Amino acid sequence: MCLRTEDGEGAWWRLGVLARVNAPEDLKALSLAELEELAAELRDFIVNTVAHTGGHLAPNLGVVELTLALYRVFDFPRDKIIWDVGHQCYVHKIITGRKERFSTLRQLGGISGFPSREESPYDIFGTGHASTSISAALGLAKARDLAGDHYAVVAVIGDGALTGGMALEALNHAGHLQTDLIVVLNDNEMSISKNVGALANYLSRLRSDPAYRRLQKEFESLTSRLPGLGPRLRDFLSRLKGSVKYLVVPGMFFEELGFTYLGPVDGHHLPTLLHILERARALKGPVLVHVVTRKGKGYKPAEEDPDLYHGVGPFDPETGELHSSPLPTYTEIFGRTLVRLAEEDPRIVAITAAMPSGTGLKLFAQRFPHRFFDVGIAEQHAVTFAAGLAAGGYRPVVAIYSTFLQRAYDQIIHDVCLQRLPVVFALDRAGIVGEDGATHQGLFDLAYLRSIPHMVVMAPADENELQHMLKTALTYEGPIALRYPRGAGLGVALDADLRPLPIGQGVVLREGRDVTLIAIGNMVPRALKAAEELAAQGISAAVINARFVKPLDTELLLRYAKRTRWVVTIEEGVLAGGFGSAVAECLTSCGLGEVKITRLGIEDTFVEHGHPEELRQKYGLDVQGIVRAVLQSRPLLRLTSRKTL
Repeated sequence: MCLRTEDGEGAWWRLGVLARVNAPEDLKALSLAELEELAAELRDFIVNTVAHTGGHLAPNLGVVELTLALYRVFDFPRDKIIWDVGHQCYVHKIITGRKERFSTLRQLGGISGFPSREESPYDIFGTGHASTSISAALGLAKARDLAGDHYAVVAVIGDGALTGGMALEALNHAGHLQTDLIVVLNDNEMSISKNVGALANYLSRLRSDPAYRRLQKEFESLTSRLPGLGPRLRDFLSRLKGSVKYLVVPGMFFEELGFTYLGPVDGHHLPTLLHILERARALKGPVLVHVVTRKGKGYKPAEEDPDLYHGVGPFDPETGELHSSPLPTYTEIFGRTLVRLAEEDPRIVAITAAMPSGTGLKLFAQRFPHRFFDVGIAEQHAVTFAAGLAAGGYRPVVAIYSTFLQRAYDQIIHDVCLQRLPVVFALDRAGIVGEDGATHQGLFDLAYLRSIPHMVVMAPADENELQHMLKTALTYEGPIALRYPRGAGLGVALDADLRPLPIGQGVVLREGRDVTLIAIGNMVPRALKAAEELAAQGISAAVINARFVKPLDTELLLRYAKRTRWVVTIEEGVLAGGFGSAVAECLTSCGLGEVKITRLGIEDTFVEHGHPEELRQKYGLDVQGIVRAVLQSRPLLRLTSRKTL
């Protein structure tokens, strides 16, 4: 791959084939050679952009030819396409009128890294979580049928997302309905030898050939007219055909579900892709096209380590060297601490849903391979599987991103909390995640967990407190959740000895007489800095690190609420039902309803993509936002705070 960078004359791509592609219809005028040149240019374009913005690199490099072939064959947006997860939609965005804005990818006010209905009519369905595409596509297909319309509906799903139960449920339903639907299985893991691939391609062409299907119908008609022999002969030949296909056709699972299976085909060979997609479009009923691709295709660092370059921050496009912080991340501290604790307790097991590296469990998997379980993209199964392990005497730690654990809410209630089983939920990427946007912000966990009976919920102020909280969780005899943010820690010293924290006990970090700032998690350091700035303006603010959202340290909160008569709660989560709500409920139920409460957090909205600090500033969760919230109530402060001195 020859990377082309910006020069004094402007963007290099303005001189290539990419310069002539401003809408999907422009692809149809290109020759095959020009399409292949366009594929190379698109890879350079994506690498150079993601090197500056960060984003999902390897998945997008793997679907360049597939995306071009889909847009060459189908008539989007008249036809409909849904990208499962959506982390492979960059080429789709570039060729649908967003080329000039691609440099704003994942930036505040720029284009999203995922499909978004608000962004373009080509983004027919918003995605961000795995395994949803087939269900949504089937719904679109039935909407088309009910309206008496005629257009193609295509779902593009990866082999990883296909492990999700929802995808299998949708396949089952689609096979039952037998409506026209095309599912493209983007398989970037399975290794298929040339001879098996060639045979499968031949059989796919045979089964999709209209002449073959016409001959099949004529044969069935002929044998049905033969008295006595017809049905038996037809049944025998049908069973014989099925037996042979089970031996040589790799897609019989999909055939049994009611799909016509085409593939596997080389996902980087445009002539083959164009041919097979034309065949798929001509077929009736549900069709599955099995496409084999390579993640990171065309960029050596991503090809050699597609896991590392799946989703990356900024990097050097020439060398592939990532721009990383010298400080360890919360994820790394979690992973190291869990290994340390597991060396002391053989009952500790770790579970993740297709994210061993992202959740910091790779080290655990290497050290304890028989105590590590990657269940695939199956969060519901992960939680109930953990419940079974806990019922069997083990101490399971379920490490899942905050936004993805939402998918297993019923299992948390029904299979874990109802039975008071000692399952530890490690919620990585909690709070404002940043550039991945609304589908990935971990803002709902405090609200959706604190309402469940028997659940303990805590959040560390820094990475040192994180390791103590993990120790606490693994000594607690019941369900407990630990949520922590994405990214580097604060660089605080890590204690050598780990100790369990008293459940439900907060800690006072700063005394004050005018207002009490009660913060949780990564908002605690910001609250401390805000208190310093307020002190410079004559306002004395106490600061409490709540540590626990549930149970709250009621005695501590009441003492300071009575002293200052005004509390400000600060959380990086939704206000509806969150930490601030818990504090307000506590004060009201204890007869302190007259105490002034100011709650800082996320209002009733979905938070868009952008750098985390930019988003905190926008939503008033940075230091200046906290200071501003206090200063705006200064008149009330003067009237109430002195009464308790």
